[in-house]
Amino acid sequence: MSTVNEIPLSRPDVTQLEIDAVSAVLRSGRLSIGPVQEQFEAQVGAACDRHYAIACSSGTVGLHMALLALGIGPGDEVITTPFSFIASSNAILYVGARPVFVDICPRSLNMDPARVEAAITPRTRAILAVETFGNPEHMDAYASIAARHEIPLIEDCCEALGCSHKGRPCGSFGRVGVFGFYPNKQITTGEGGMIVTDDKRLADLCRSLRSQGRPVPATPTGMGSASASAAVGMGGAGVAASGAGGAGTGSWLLHERLGYNYRLSEVHAALGVVQMKRLPEIIAKRQKVARAYMERLMTHGEIVLPSISPQSVMSWFVFVVRLASSYTREERDRVIAGMRRHEVGAGDYFPCIHLQPFYRERFGHAPGDFPIAESVSQRTIALPFYNDLRERDIDMVCQTLDLMIRRENLSRK
Repeated sequence: MSTVNEIPLSRPDVTQLEIDAVSAVLRSGRLSIGPVQEQFEAQVGAACDRHYAIACSSGTVGLHMALLALGIGPGDEVITTPFSFIASSNAILYVGARPVFVDICPRSLNMDPARVEAAITPRTRAILAVETFGNPEHMDAYASIAARHEIPLIEDCCEALGCSHKGRPCGSFGRVGVFGFYPNKQITTGEGGMIVTDDKRLADLCRSLRSQGRPVPATPTGMGSASASAAVGMGGAGVAASGAGGAGTGSWLLHERLGYNYRLSEVHAALGVVQMKRLPEIIAKRQKVARAYMERLMTHGEIVLPSISPQSVMSWFVFVVRLASSYTREERDRVIAGMRRHEVGAGDYFPCIHLQPFYRERFGHAPGDFPIAESVSQRTIALPFYNDLRERDIDMVCQTLDLMIRRENLSRK
């Protein structure tokens, strides 16, 4: 049970502005497939310089729809990272394809571009690249590799809203990008996601897929891209302006393909609209917390800090350090457990996907398959990280981390 003194691992930043926006939607009587969703889509699309944005119920389902829209299915291979939250690989399995893992760069913690290119075979249908912890390094390299081999890059930017690399915003590198808005992300809608692309055909197909396979209304002649996005942003359902559900046209009960209920409600979108308006403020707060951690831990000889390319700008999804290479997984786990006993949140971001029980059983993966990812994974520690983390709490986190490491060192003697 939590206490008033606990420093949690994460905490959403919700103000009266978000509460008022949600209340306004509840009073409106329009709780789904409405104008607030369209506004949220336009905001995210503009933030990552994309023509089309399609709101959905989570980043995971966004990846699922992106793979479906690209025609990826049984017998296909998708190159991806073993060092990520498991959803990035699970989405590949949802469509019947096989995730082909490649080892990571020990500095960026993203896939090693040379290994990505070496893994391409005639069965490779896409590269699904994750901006691990929001780090966008190598995204331009993956895009170049994908272009050379004429396969799409799917950018899993669920952790990277507001980040950029070489002046390009995250979400703009792939044929399609997918954001997530879980409560520990830079902005939150409670649950939610967003697909972004410049490909109208792919965008229309995702709109249909998210709403039970209903047809997408034709774009009126002369509409610009922003208006076109709004015109087809109504869940792909042909919903009348009166909110009658399109019953007059019959399109609400017409289903052109197998689809899903992957829509985002107006209530969730209302949170997103306000959070997007606050995005510069939110990013500034997160950068301030990250700088404070860097300053306090940079001289610690047994901690490896995040490594960020000078060509990248971070909005900071999480703050993950790792212990020096001499530490074992068991020692790391005891450090985390000790921090939690002292009411300081900590986590082991991320256990390697290929060593998860289901993946080992299904694909025969074993320890040693991807040694860099495994070495990093067994030593990572996610520290408490959220917008309004106070200086004194950062001090407490760092002191507690140091104390637990010192205790672990004493037990070695």
